[in-house]
Amino acid sequence: MQNKKKSAGKTTQSFLRISEIKNDSVVVDDGTLRAIVAVSSTNFDLKSQDEQNSIIFSFQRFLNSLDFPIQILMQSRKMEIGSYLEKLKGLAEKQTNELLRVQTEEYREFISRLIENASIMNKNFYVIVPLGESIFPAATGFFAKIFGGGKSKEIARKIENFEREKEKLDNRVTAIMANLSSVGIRGMRLKTEEIIQLYYNSYNFDSAPLINPAQLKDIKISE
Repeated sequence: MQNKKKSAGKTTQSFLRISEIKNDSVVVDDGTLRAIVAVSSTNFDLKSQDEQNSIIFSFQRFLNSLDFPIQILMQSRKMEIGSYLEKLKGLAEKQTNELLRVQTEEYREFISRLIENASIMNKNFYVIVPLGESIFPAATGFFAKIFGGGKSKEIARKIENFEREKEKLDNRVTAIMANLSSVGIRGMRLKTEEIIQLYYNSYNFDSAPLINPAQLKDIKISE
């Protein structure tokens, strides 16, 4: 009998350049750090000409103020309103006024048909803030490893480097959010669990979006 070897499938994690995610930061496999800020959007087309020019100039000043690169990520997801339709159904069933009950049911049917015939998308925007200094300790020689404490010393240096570089990254995030507020855009730094969920959603397109844009309206941005 011939043994048939099955090729082991690679997991999604094997394609990601991530060493770990902790303390609201991503540690890339080269030891550099990343922070992710979810940002609100603005309806540019509904603004007056003067307001549009003001936004353009403010965004230009924001870009010119940066002395490090950033990435801007946009994710589109088909809007999921199943729970909203169920809520409308419950309201219609509880409605004692017959006219209001009929109007609620007709509105629910209208929304349901609209979603079926049109692809309504929900867009989320993120700014990825990098820090280019690696937290991984530099390679040491043979004797340094023997007399310098070995693995425990390396781990201690890594922790120390992470805390130092994370403070620099935090300062960058604070500056980014303050500058974005001048453009009329609100931001919220993703926490560890939210970063993990964002990566998961990026490779599982049927998942619900991570950040609801309505959450951003309650965020207070310091000037």
